[in-house]
Amino acid sequence: MKSTSVPFNEAILIAVAKMIDDSLLDTKREPSHSEIDFLISQVKLTNADPKSQGQSVGKFKRMRAVLYWALENDVPAGEKLVKRLIDTIRGCGGFREDSSNYVGKEAISNTIEAFRTEGYMFSLSGEIQPLVLDNLSEKEMTEALQAYVRRAKKGSVDAALLAGTGKDLIEAVSKHVINVKWGQVNSNQSFPFLLGQAFTALDMATPQVKSEPNESYMKRYERSLYELGCSVNAIRNKEGTGHGRPFLPSITQAEAMNAIQAIGIIADYMLMKL
Repeated sequence: MKSTSVPFNEAILIAVAKMIDDSLLDTKREPSHSEIDFLISQVKLTNADPKSQGQSVGKFKRMRAVLYWALENDVPAGEKLVKRLIDTIRGCGGFREDSSNYVGKEAISNTIEAFRTEGYMFSLSGEIQPLVLDNLSEKEMTEALQAYVRRAKKGSVDAALLAGTGKDLIEAVSKHVINVKWGQVNSNQSFPFLLGQAFTALDMATPQVKSEPNESYMKRYERSLYELGCSVNAIRNKEGTGHGRPFLPSITQAEAMNAIQAIGIIADYMLMKL
């Protein structure tokens, strides 16, 4: 299933909003303000639109205001708006140099760099794909995983699984940790065993390691993180990872959001220890 949203942060929202900035041009480019009305309405962000509040602003300032509001208050809606805006720009010829709606090389270059910080590749033609993690260096892999962690901590559903792979984020972080620390990973391990190995490689405590007198309180915290990771994995929708829902159908949206944030917390702690 094709994703209906893409990651976005402050750099991405500025870069994407800049692509529709025609305030200094004699001939205005598409998308028009009317088309922007429709996009904003589609993702239910009209309340954040300066135009709906009677303000008269250009396309860039208008989209920037809406996306900043979404970044603070409704990240999923913001991710959808960024995706739909890019699709609309592409449909208007915004990424073709021979088009009157061409957004320009600098705007595209800025967008490419902004998406790369979130682990995605933005092409010259406006297509967005996850970076192929297997081709990244150790440092680049860590940075890409950190980008997924940031999104997971905000509750982004797409961050629970590595885009285009169906691989669990904690599983991916565990394998990366083991590869960095020990240089090899057995791909046929169960999730609890894999996570335990990663914790051991990071000198983190698991329930299998008995507590010692006067040990750090963080060891108890680490054991709890291990149990939490296994619990989240147990509610994963193993057969539905390609259909946009990483958790079992019995899990509510609110529960899923909480579980995704838990994934982010666990993965973040592991990468911090790496």
